[in-house]
Amino acid sequence: MSRADVADDRGARPAPSPLWQLSLFRSEVTTVLRRWRTLALLGVLAAVPVLVGTAVKMETGDGGSSGSDGHGPAFISQISNNGLFLVFASLAATLPFFLPMAVGVVAGDAVAGEAGSGTLRYLLVAPAGRSRLLLAKYASTLVFCLTATLVVAVSALTVGMLLFPVGDVTLISGTQISFGEGLLRAVAIAGVVAASLVGVAAVGLFVSTLTNSGIAAMATTVGLLITVQILDQFPQLHAVQPYLFPHYWLSFADLLREPVYWEQLQRNLGLQALYAAVFGSAAWARFTTKDITV
Repeated sequence: MSRADVADDRGARPAPSPLWQLSLFRSEVTTVLRRWRTLALLGVLAAVPVLVGTAVKMETGDGGSSGSDGHGPAFISQISNNGLFLVFASLAATLPFFLPMAVGVVAGDAVAGEAGSGTLRYLLVAPAGRSRLLLAKYASTLVFCLTATLVVAVSALTVGMLLFPVGDVTLISGTQISFGEGLLRAVAIAGVVAASLVGVAAVGLFVSTLTNSGIAAMATTVGLLITVQILDQFPQLHAVQPYLFPHYWLSFADLLREPVYWEQLQRNLGLQALYAAVFGSAAWARFTTKDITV
């Protein structure tokens, strides 16, 4: 398929109905979530809270306090007192690597996987157009971002309620709130964590348009993720670190303060929106001019 088929985004084909566009989105989401690779990734993510909760339970079985020396991962020391904190600890444990890695794999395979298997040109035969198809793939990746985050949160909440007591929540600022309000904050934190993955998804989608090999796209995206994470740790690079997409990821902890500290949260969401706009535009520019020959 040559460059001539770019004309389908310029009115050469009749515009698909809204129901057809919804069907395309639903089809992409179903395809992503039904893949064995996706299910395996979700299984690994669901296992993390189980491992963390079990480890804390074993350590505190004698009535001790896990992480009381202040050297453990975030929120670990509070888990034994309130199982709801397992949600926060699990999200803090998976956000630096496991969650973005899973998103990078899905986003990297979005276009390159279809091209490598030879199904991409058949998708373009349908009256979707390249722009709509790319948008559907990005939207389905964002659905996976939310799904993966909720898998971690629900698994952690279930394990936390089974292994530890639950009740009123003492926030980082020392304020005590009800369990119901704490649960609402956990939902808000899950939403912020999912939104924090928007930038990774856009980067992965762009990389996916550069190659016809799904494995290469996935490896490149994960490699970029690791590289940026390393760069974010060097104090010498403090001038550029605020512009790296993972820099404000752990700002979700500010939702556990009273009053909430909004500055870092807003910077995080703004940075993710910027990455989505820049790399989403780059992916569109590349995909709409790309020769599809396989």
